[in-house]
Amino acid sequence: MSPYTQSESLPSSTSERSADLVVIGGGLGGVAAALTAARLGRRVILTEADSWLGGQLTVQGVPPDEARWVESHPPSASYAEFRENVREHYRQHFPLTEEAKTDPQLNPGAGFVSRLCHEPRIGATVLEQMISPLLSSGRLQWLREHEPVAVDRVGNRVTAVTVRDLRTDVQVRLSAPLIVDATELGDLLELGDVEHVIGAEAHSEFGELHAPEQADPLDQQAVTWCCALEWAPGHDELVPKPELYDRFATVVPDFWPGPQLSFDDVHPITLENRTRPVFDGDPADMERLGGAADMWHFRRIRSRGHLLPETPGGEITLVNWPQVDYWDRPLLGVSEQDRDLAEYESRQLTLSFVHWLQTAAPRTEGGVGYPELRLRGDVLGTTDGLAREVYIREARRIKPIFTVTEGHIGREMRGEFEGSELFEDTVGTGHYRIDLHPSTAGRNYIDIDCFPFQIPLGALIARDVANLVPANKNIGTTHITNGAYRLHPVEWSIGEAVGALAEICHRHDVDPVDVRSRAELLSELQNLLRADLGVQLEWPEQIRRRLPESDIAGPGSRQRVAR
Repeated sequence: MSPYTQSESLPSSTSERSADLVVIGGGLGGVAAALTAARLGRRVILTEADSWLGGQLTVQGVPPDEARWVESHPPSASYAEFRENVREHYRQHFPLTEEAKTDPQLNPGAGFVSRLCHEPRIGATVLEQMISPLLSSGRLQWLREHEPVAVDRVGNRVTAVTVRDLRTDVQVRLSAPLIVDATELGDLLELGDVEHVIGAEAHSEFGELHAPEQADPLDQQAVTWCCALEWAPGHDELVPKPELYDRFATVVPDFWPGPQLSFDDVHPITLENRTRPVFDGDPADMERLGGAADMWHFRRIRSRGHLLPETPGGEITLVNWPQVDYWDRPLLGVSEQDRDLAEYESRQLTLSFVHWLQTAAPRTEGGVGYPELRLRGDVLGTTDGLAREVYIREARRIKPIFTVTEGHIGREMRGEFEGSELFEDTVGTGHYRIDLHPSTAGRNYIDIDCFPFQIPLGALIARDVANLVPANKNIGTTHITNGAYRLHPVEWSIGEAVGALAEICHRHDVDPVDVRSRAELLSELQNLLRADLGVQLEWPEQIRRRLPESDIAGPGSRQRVAR
């Protein structure tokens, strides 16, 4: 019997299940992989440690960071479908003004980091709605609140992944011909002893212009525990002074202009010191407040300007700002105790910043403290006001058969209008600046320009495991290029490519490496992506090379606070 011909899944009461594809992790890459494969007819099991889908978009509380061409050149039909579904949710269920309701490019929060700033809970709702017909048919099974605890491996093949129900502690062993690691930290790579990298590679390994001289596994980008704040005059719901408040109010890192509990930070591109308040003007006059000069409008997810005047409630923004970037301890390559401590201190930093905002921050119009700001955990699905999980910018990365380096996409390394490298095995596209936040090694921002790029299939294939593929921040990039490949639509495109790859592997009873090495199978995969799924596999030449007439401005292009 072919390994791609599986028996029907066993009843859910048993300890084993099988499918054509097992996807561990329900972030954007995991959802896209499961959605794509199931829509193509495969039987899929999707697991997620949280009760929400969406990863960085929802669980971690970060609205989409997208290429400036996302409206005119969406990465795929399904990603455009997701974005339109979000807008349609607002049109159907929110008391929008007529102007907002009829705007084909409605930006619910009118934030300027994205053309689609929205509440994380709505993103989670929309993703669940998109997979709902597949759940109903039984083609897709979703094991929510299940985390991976073990990987069975024989030689170069993963034979099963065991997951644990976080509510009941019951374990389930999942098997499939193809396994997808779509976890936020690349958990299966460690559990399955798959060759992988953490932190920064040395300059000598790939010749990257911005890589450090020495490799440093503990050089990892800051994480951020995001939160939601509402402007709510008349309320006085102060965060109690956190245990570590005095530390964050006084400690000054070598690379930073002052304590993090301030409005002083550095420009991510020039590294010049700057001051950027939460409001540019008197927040009592929201309609006249500026945007680019303050932090409130950056990730605003609820705009009063889009709502009918009688609608109750205030404006809401998501706090993912430099003041809450936590860079003291890494999450990877350390003990579980140290990782737990890092997550605790990250939460403490965010709560300390909110307490400082409410009680001690200098008001633009005079005085100190914004007690009118209150935490809104309900839009994040929590009671404490913070996101459900910490926002993670980098993970364990596979050692692939092909590694994407700065030399493939970096503008400085390639030349002003050379464009990104063209990959024969392209399975998708993406774009964002190479954007690395201050790190646990005491390094400041690395925020450099790059060209709109392709996603090569070779970066999704591990050297030492035949049937495990990544679908998150764990693909074959370097520490440097991860800074461009880690954003929302790119993760979706990676997952969509993996879902289509599973279909080709099923059709021909082959492994991913065979699809890449056999021209006829690679062509079949690319035709499936392009013709059947509406995936963009290459950029128009004007955009790829970023010629002046195509270098249009857009949200998130220059004036940014944190990504």
